[in-house]
Amino acid sequence: MSEKQELRHGFTTGSCAAAAAKAAAIMLLTGQRKERITIQTPKGVVFPAEILDISRTPDSVKCAVRKDGGDDPDVTTGLLVYAEVKRSDREGVRIRGGKGVGLVTKPGLDQPVGNHAINSVPRQMITREVTEVLELYDPGTGMEVEISVPGGEETAQKTFNPRLGIVGGISIIGTSGVVEPMSSEALIETIRVELRQRRAVGDELASIAPGNYGLDFMAAAYGFDLDKSVKCSNFIGVTCDEVARLGFRKMLLVGHAGKLVKIAGGIMNTHSHEADSRMEIIAAAAVREGADRQTVLEILDAYTTEEAFAVLDRCGLLAPVGQRLTERVRYYLDKRLGGDVGVECIMFVKELGRLGETAGAAALVKEIKEQWQKQR
Repeated sequence: MSEKQELRHGFTTGSCAAAAAKAAAIMLLTGQRKERITIQTPKGVVFPAEILDISRTPDSVKCAVRKDGGDDPDVTTGLLVYAEVKRSDREGVRIRGGKGVGLVTKPGLDQPVGNHAINSVPRQMITREVTEVLELYDPGTGMEVEISVPGGEETAQKTFNPRLGIVGGISIIGTSGVVEPMSSEALIETIRVELRQRRAVGDELASIAPGNYGLDFMAAAYGFDLDKSVKCSNFIGVTCDEVARLGFRKMLLVGHAGKLVKIAGGIMNTHSHEADSRMEIIAAAAVREGADRQTVLEILDAYTTEEAFAVLDRCGLLAPVGQRLTERVRYYLDKRLGGDVGVECIMFVKELGRLGETAGAAALVKEIKEQWQKQR
C-alpha cells in the first residue's frame, strides 16, 4: 500500500510582493542582478523565490515573483506579482498599489477606503525587507514601492473582491505568508470581513445563509434577495461567534435542510467530513411527532434529506417535523450566540418548499429588507 502523498504548501501574494520588493531594492542599490532571493515569512517558513522579468531604468528596478499556491486550489496561482522600487527623498518605505491590485471602496476591511488592498501583514513584510536592504546599503534614505499584478483585474472577478467592494484587481493578502493546502482559513476570514463591513455601514441585523441555494424560493415566498446575505458556507459556528462579537442585534439564518438539519443536532461545522447524522436527527424529530416504526426505518434508510422529508410528507408529518427541526436549529444557534443576539430561522427543501420558520422570522425578514433599502 502506497503512503499518502503529503500536500504541498504555497506562499501568499504578500510573500511574493515582499520577495520581489527585496530583490528589486538590492538591485537598485547595488547594481547587481538577483535571480533568487529568500525571505522569512511570519510563520517562520523560509520562502526561496525565483526573481523573474527584471527591468531597469536609471532611477528604478522592477521585477516579479510568480504566485504558487501549492496544492491549495487558488485562482491567483500563476500570476506574476511585481514590485517596482524607486529612491525617495523621504526616509522610510512608502507602499502603493498599481495595475491589477484592487482599490478599497467600502469600510470595514483591513485597509481604509481609498487605499489599495495591500493588507497590513504584507505591508509589514514589504517594509521590513526593504528597510533591511536600505540599512545595509544606503542608511537614512527612503524608498517607494509599487506592487502590481498583470491580469489581477480579471482574476479578481473569480474572488470575493467585487462583493467586498474591492475594485480593479486582487488583494495582496496573507497573515502567515504561507498558503496551507486545502485550508479553510481564507473562507473563514472572508466571512469575518464581510460581517465587519456590514457593521461598519451601520447594520444591526445580520442575514446569514450557507449559500445562494434557495434564491428563487426566498424571492417568491418572501420577496427576499438571498444573494445579499453573508454566505457562511459550512462555518455556522464561527459565523455566530463573529456576529456576537461585532454586536449585531439580531441574526436571521436561511437555508436548505441539507445543511440546517445538522445544526438541529448541535453540529456547528456542517461539512460532511466533519459530521453528518442528518437521518438520525430527522428520525428523532419524527419520533417526537408520533411517527411509527416503519416511517422511522424509511427515514434512516434514506440517502438524501429530500428523500427523508418525502417520507414524512406521505405520512402527514412533514409540517410538524419541519417546524420542530427549525425550532431546534434556533435553540442551538441561540446557545452559540450566548443569548445576546435575537435569532430567527427559515428552513426549506427544493421540492417541498418551506419546512419551518421560527415565530419572528417573517418580521425579521421585513426588518432586514428595510435595513437594506435605507442603504441605497
